[in-house]
Amino acid sequence: MPTVHLLDYVAGNVRSLVNAINKVGYNVEWVKSPEDLKNAEKLILPGVGHFGHCLSQLSEGGYLEPIRQHIESGKPFMGICVGLQALFDGSEEDPNVSGLGLIQMRMRKFNADAKSVPHIGWNSAKDIGIYTSSNKTFYGLNPNSKYYYVHSYAAFHTPGVLEEHGWSVATATYGEEEFIGAIARDNIFATQFHPEKSGHAGLQTIRAFLNGDRFQLLAKDVSVPDKQKDGLTRRVIACLDVRANDDGDLVVTKGDQYDVREKTGVDAGGEVRNLGKPIDMAKKYYEQGADEVTFLNITSFRNCPVADTPMLEILRRTSETVFVPLTIGGGIKDTVDTDGTHVTALDVATMYFKSGADKVSIGSEAVLAAEEYYEAGEKLSGKTAIETISSAYGNQAVVVSVDPKRVYVDRPEDTSHHTIKTTHPSIAGQNFCWYQCTINGGRGARDIDVRQLALAVEAMGAGEILLNCIDRDGSNSGFDLELINDVKAAIKIPVIASSGAGAPEHFAEVFEYTATDAALGAGIFHRGEYTVSEVKDHLRSRGLLVRSSEAES
Repeated sequence: MPTVHLLDYVAGNVRSLVNAINKVGYNVEWVKSPEDLKNAEKLILPGVGHFGHCLSQLSEGGYLEPIRQHIESGKPFMGICVGLQALFDGSEEDPNVSGLGLIQMRMRKFNADAKSVPHIGWNSAKDIGIYTSSNKTFYGLNPNSKYYYVHSYAAFHTPGVLEEHGWSVATATYGEEEFIGAIARDNIFATQFHPEKSGHAGLQTIRAFLNGDRFQLLAKDVSVPDKQKDGLTRRVIACLDVRANDDGDLVVTKGDQYDVREKTGVDAGGEVRNLGKPIDMAKKYYEQGADEVTFLNITSFRNCPVADTPMLEILRRTSETVFVPLTIGGGIKDTVDTDGTHVTALDVATMYFKSGADKVSIGSEAVLAAEEYYEAGEKLSGKTAIETISSAYGNQAVVVSVDPKRVYVDRPEDTSHHTIKTTHPSIAGQNFCWYQCTINGGRGARDIDVRQLALAVEAMGAGEILLNCIDRDGSNSGFDLELINDVKAAIKIPVIASSGAGAPEHFAEVFEYTATDAALGAGIFHRGEYTVSEVKDHLRSRGLLVRSSEAES
């Protein structure tokens, strides 16, 4: 197979990019020193995380000038995410660090007044200029397709500014802000979105770049979507709880308020509920149109070395066929290996990223870190798992999974915690409650409420909240809308609604009556009651914007 050179400078999950390149028929050769760039014909520069960190790494490694020389020579160059941002003068994210300066503009942060930041999810990349004049687009971009973005800073678009300098520009809209989703000129192609995580549409752009197909004629029935069909879609996430069963095999399971064992008559001590194999089920949900797949490791794997954790192999194999974002949760903490070696949470996360994960989810450790944060007078230690991982890989790589439960009170004055007035009173008729955070799969209650935790982890650098609800877990009664609205009102980062989905209507409700950024389902999909496609069809029938399934792409 032909070869493309890939420059990795600890840019997060590059395994998926390698898999995507292999999928479209190319081999990857790693750039290990600046000298290697002289031999590179096609060069891809990926990037995840902090602009200043990434550009400083390139500068310290002696790569910036060889990259410039590669571009100036006319050889094909592709930048992804921060790889696109590197082409600009600089970024507000780190004003003291310069980019390559090929484009005289600076990256600016999204306005968080009316929307969540980071911008996470599936959005457009509309090449209006070329498309409307010639029914062509560059590098296979389709105005009706959606691509996966995850970033806080962007190059905002002013019509004509880049175009008059020969750039082809594709844009997306987030809230009221229009930003650059992709650009191309001569031998350069760069995307703010992640094509390796954008399913069939993303693979098409990678293939077009590697094959040198800069301009492509679109089908006559392709039309530029109107404003109502533009923008960020509603994300539907499939979640797989993975653990070892009594025979030691890894299976997908699902509990009722976290009890995953089958009920045998009146007894609750049956076998671990086996709903399928993790890799097969992840691929099935990807093909049905799941926008992300989340694995929650609910087995500790205490008796095997950290580097041999079975979840690593699941991620490696899943990322070969599933080209949407993968999140892994469970065990992301400082630990001691079987040989007595101390392994940091950052080390554990790095192993997961190298195996195919795009995000890591932190649960109990986040609650304990939040408690320490308040005990220290709301001061950051810089040593928590959230802080160390987000500093290295960016806040978009860290999800905090919260497991709260309702505690009812007669009056708000009866507790020091933040309360809400609920429309779902207790059996005793109490109309006020607060949400108590728990650890260890809901088994340990802590004296901290969900609002306190959300604010603390946002300050630490978490990029997203996975908001579960013990009271709704396994109930099939719908999401806790009051909980979701309460947390969304307190923070700026995105929130994923979880627990309670039993019908497509529940997904519609959570998107219509809360400001949630995504909704997650588990048992509803595992038991075969509804497919991801059916949920999305229902959302579409309600006028909600969703991404098409891979089968429809």
